[in-house]
Amino acid sequence: MLILSAAAGTGHIKAAEALEKAFNAAPEFGEVIHQDALQYTNKFFRDFYSKLYARLVQNAPNFVGWWYKTSDEPWRTDAMRHALDRLNTRPLIKFMKEFQPDYTVCTHFMPAGIMAQLIERGKLQSQLSIVVTDFDFHSMWLSRTFHHYFVAIDETKAHLEVLGLPAKHITVSGIPVDPAFGETADPAELKKKYGFDPDIPLLLVSAGALSVTPMEYILERMVKMTHKAQLLVVCGQNELLKNDVEKVARNHPLIHVVGYTDRMADFMKMADLFVGKPGGLTTAEALSVGLPMVIVSPIPGQEERNSDHLLEDGVALKCNEFTTLAFKIDRLLGDPARLASMRENAKKNGRPNAAQTIVRTLANHDLPLVMLGEEQIEKIADRGVERE
Repeated sequence: MLILSAAAGTGHIKAAEALEKAFNAAPEFGEVIHQDALQYTNKFFRDFYSKLYARLVQNAPNFVGWWYKTSDEPWRTDAMRHALDRLNTRPLIKFMKEFQPDYTVCTHFMPAGIMAQLIERGKLQSQLSIVVTDFDFHSMWLSRTFHHYFVAIDETKAHLEVLGLPAKHITVSGIPVDPAFGETADPAELKKKYGFDPDIPLLLVSAGALSVTPMEYILERMVKMTHKAQLLVVCGQNELLKNDVEKVARNHPLIHVVGYTDRMADFMKMADLFVGKPGGLTTAEALSVGLPMVIVSPIPGQEERNSDHLLEDGVALKCNEFTTLAFKIDRLLGDPARLASMRENAKKNGRPNAAQTIVRTLANHDLPLVMLGEEQIEKIADRGVERE
């Protein structure tokens, strides 16, 4: 079993790590290896996929949204992307051929595309599964060759079926999260364990994987709330941001600041509300523990589409202006029935066993290879451009 991810953000890696744990617990798959595909590429290519995207999100978010929408047509960017991938991933291709995996699961479209081409050319005979790590489906995830797709929600499966992909090759699994998110715990006891008052609402505030959330503005508004609340602020690996937030926290004893943490499962389980960006993995983790969300600063494109699904399902509220953040949270905290309803909706939409679902599906279903013909490819292209 070969699991391939890409360190373009942290979500693809986290999903792959969750799958690695699940497959290692399933002896029928034998040797399990997880590799970050970008580690087999040159520095220019790695920076293109990771650092460039982060800079664009921070400095040109409207361009990110424009490109996301513009490129969201089936096969539109394939020729350019695949040529770039082949030119920069020769060590990755060499590794794939040497390892000769019986099964390959990809949590990013780049290695999925490379594996698909190797299968098409008869260079490998691996069962290729593609795990989509957002709630919506961008056309870059489309593959002409595959065995199985795993998607987050029923709507995404319906979309792929309308495009012409065979239904039995698409499973609604959810986005894989660490098994810790599926373990039950008493929120009050967790609050005591981490030094919080169990009788005061706890708001988990996250800077996001790329640390591009304007945390200073968020905290500036949240300290103005009329409801008494404890704030647990997670700054990730951004030490400069952590230092800035700690300066604010000195004057507010109910603000607690942490940097990088591996305790996010506990933090989400004990929190009453999540405030931050709706990345695919973050959202899946929050839903897995039934945690309502307040969405701020979604990245144009995939995070905005994630937001749409959360709002539609009654899991979250969205703050478009930082000036109203305190007002919206105060109103929610003052409406226990609404907050309880959002929590219940989150639980209903959570899929904490997504990784196990993928493992069971692959163990029990030996599906034939799907290799789309030119006529099917043209039909998918025609249907795909109808999407607004």
